[in-house]
Amino acid sequence: MIQLMSLNKCQYILLIEQKSIVTALSISVVFFLILLILGLRKSYKLRQENEELSKAGSLDVDEEKKAYRDFTESHMYDNN
Repeated sequence: MIQLMSLNKCQYILLIEQKSIVTALSISVVFFLILLILGLRKSYKLRQENEELSKAGSLDVDEEKKAYRDFTESHMYDNN
């Protein structure tokens, strides 16, 4: 009878420990899931911004193709 009671106490203690382990793991899973969702959201926003900048950058390419104009011939420089 005493062995049965001590066995029940051991099982109860193990059950409590298992419950606390499951709780800790659940909290960890939720935390990393939130980090994953925030990372995916940030990646999506950065991809959209990159596409917008690449479209805007294609407009600047036309300006870069213009002929070079020498700016040192102005009155600020002595080219006499």
